Amino acid sequence: MYEKVNPSHPDKIADRIAGAIVDLAYTKEANPKVAVEVLIGHGTCHIIVESSVRNDVKEIEAIVKRIAGDIAVDFADVAQDEHLAKNQSKEIRCGDNGIFKGMPLTAEQKTLSQTARDIYRKYSCDGKYIIDGERLIICQSKAKTEDLREEYPTAEINPIGDWSGGTDVDTGATNRKLGSDMADSVTGGGLHGKDLSKADVSVNIYAWIKAQQTRKPVELCCAIGDDTIDGKPYSEIVEVAREYIRQQGGFEKFAEWGLV
Repeated sequence: MYEKVNPSHPDKIADRIAGAIVDLAYTKEANPKVAVEVLIGHGTCHIIVESSVRNDVKEIEAIVKRIAGDIAVDFADVAQDEHLAKNQSKEIRCGDNGIFKGMPLTAEQKTLSQTARDIYRKYSCDGKYIIDGERLIICQSKAKTEDLREEYPTAEINPIGDWSGGTDVDTGATNRKLGSDMADSVTGGGLHGKDLSKADVSVNIYAWIKAQQTRKPVELCCAIGDDTIDGKPYSEIVEVAREYIRQQGGFEKFAEWGLV
């Protein structure tokens, strides 16, 4: 059983905005420290950025407009806490406490992930999908049920009827769709809106990659300030995650679909 949402779901729009702000930070510093929270809906996007770099509100407004359209932006930009900054001042060390789990993807999860992408290529608007054995549920906004029925004749399509979706009728928040982004690997820490020094990003990505490679579950934990995790220097785990993000096209592109 697995649920997937597409990049135009309000929660994913929030993740994408957060990812774009992290991308922006990396244009200003080689290894910035940044944490972004986004709440969007009903014509307003609220953003809080804690960072080692400074952001002009015009830069943030341009990101929101590009991803979410012409809506109001409520933006707070604050410096990173001095104690957290000190932890990372001399070398790359773990940025937070955390427990992390990587799980091999199942055939069912891969199938739904591909189905979501296939539908999104035709309907680039809010959509969410569930698979449970032979049961496939497709909820796709701004789509006619009969059109989807031609391609997915056995699916349950828009069970309550056609719908419009998007941030005009719903809200979105950063990291609210971790089940969609991580499947069985989901942990307490969010993937989006954070730089690579944060274990929620780097260790989650590392554990997920290792699980796909070994086809075995991976469970890890760390304390803030750790310089070694899973027998590897933390700096190496950061570089594994950095390469993965690079291959995805950056943090904003990573936020579109997550790890699955």
